[in-house]
Amino acid sequence: MLRKLAGGRIFDPINGIDGEVRDLYVRDGRLVEPPGPGEPVDEEIDLTGQMVMAGGIDLHTHISGGKVNLARQMLPEDHTAHPRSRTETCRSGSGHIVPSTWATGYRYAELGYTTAIDPAVIPANARHTHLEGADTPMLDTGGFAMLGNDDYLLRLLATGAEQPEINDYVAWILQATQCLGIKVVNPGGISAFKFNQRRLDPDEANAHYGVTPRTILRTLSRSLHELGVPKPLHVHASNLGVPGNYESTLATMEAAEGLPIHLTHLQFHSYGTEGDKGFSSAAPHLAEAVNARDNVTIDVGQIMFGQTVTASGDTMRQFANRANADPSKSSLMDIECEAGCGVVPFHYQDDSFVHALQWLIGLELFLLVEDPWKVALTTDHPNGAPFTTYPHLIQLLMDAGLRRRALEALNPAARKASILEGLDREYSLYEIAVLTRAGPARLLGLRDRGHLAPGAAADITVYADDPDRERMFSEPVLVLKDGEPVVRQGRLLRPVTGRVHAVHPDYDPAVEAKLADYFDRYLGIRPQHYRIDDEELAEEGGVELHPCRERQA
Repeated sequence: MLRKLAGGRIFDPINGIDGEVRDLYVRDGRLVEPPGPGEPVDEEIDLTGQMVMAGGIDLHTHISGGKVNLARQMLPEDHTAHPRSRTETCRSGSGHIVPSTWATGYRYAELGYTTAIDPAVIPANARHTHLEGADTPMLDTGGFAMLGNDDYLLRLLATGAEQPEINDYVAWILQATQCLGIKVVNPGGISAFKFNQRRLDPDEANAHYGVTPRTILRTLSRSLHELGVPKPLHVHASNLGVPGNYESTLATMEAAEGLPIHLTHLQFHSYGTEGDKGFSSAAPHLAEAVNARDNVTIDVGQIMFGQTVTASGDTMRQFANRANADPSKSSLMDIECEAGCGVVPFHYQDDSFVHALQWLIGLELFLLVEDPWKVALTTDHPNGAPFTTYPHLIQLLMDAGLRRRALEALNPAARKASILEGLDREYSLYEIAVLTRAGPARLLGLRDRGHLAPGAAADITVYADDPDRERMFSEPVLVLKDGEPVVRQGRLLRPVTGRVHAVHPDYDPAVEAKLADYFDRYLGIRPQHYRIDDEELAEEGGVELHPCRERQA
């Protein structure tokens, strides 16, 4: 079937198209060239006056895995207050802050998103994470496997293993877990917490292994570069939430030694110590550093005011944050030989100096980083806010007047400590398409996503040209997944199943014998129990492998 989408204004930054009126053609789930003379069009959809973008891509959203389920259980009242009824096309679900799997997929689709990447897949828990992905409709999924606190890697580093041996281990992990990239959370710090360290700076040695975060960052960045993995190392830096942590963040940038590195939820790592309260914005310093470094990209992790729940692999920092839990409860877990997690409810309030300044810092980062290709739009769902707040965040980025009006409701001391009021920059629709589509696709190495050229997957979102940008991005006119309409005027038409995005870099099979010996000595499972075969993911639409660059020497 050949479907024509006629007369829409196209925003396709990967191909340099900024609001041009063009027709799009779709067949068999892909965008195709216009038909030849006399070739019939089976269906034409008139999009005159509508804004057309590729399907949205969220490159950092906690929607699957063990700690997400803990987060769902932490606020049962949220699920009671936000039920979603079963319909002829959709199953029931619940929750606003951390929605159930079905509700998560439906709500993302209703916002125009077609791909969501879970950024914290513990290798031993990867199968569970993918099973939840299979249970989340409407979305393509993927994940970043967590390394950098695992016993095996830290043993390799402590004993001076050569880079090729580490590369083989990283490649084996990516293949076994069917992931798209590697993430490191508080490098070495989760492990150090197990040995009673309560803080680990970038050049401070882990008490047990004698390895510094800088070494971990340098080694993993080089490993992904040499393996040709498109996605740069995804880094949750040291000292999250600690006043003065911007210095750790700068050191983290330097640790990559010019190789690609992505700093996630940078807002939580952008704090200074100036002022009477010993807490200030270091966003200008970090934005300047990002602007000056071609190898650094970021997502912001914007906070939005209201109730949420923080769910992180950073047990060290969540242990400290539990004192600020609202409501007063928390869950902390050690995952033997791999990592940990902590779940702490949080209520961000606009009359709080710290919370208001966090809100301001996030917007400062968005507005001070000059190149939109270096920034992805995130709230670190649900840590900063639920993903359902994206439309309001987009409006804040596009409307300086709205930002100034919002400032009036904030804690006065926080307002005085911020430069936001003087920032007049307003994002364009083209730049929003970069932040939410083109940029994430390029960062993830999804060559057939995030754009609208022939050959791309026909994941397409159509918005009305509404001057109220929050309303515009809250309810797309039309969403197509693999070329088929799935949402119209905010109403789900049909459920669909996405696929799993992954990379399979090559490795020397000799690493498997070393891993088998390690597993036999220290763990209660075998390496084959880690491995997830393609057939296991058939229920999630199968695996779509993305090519790695040629392996570097």
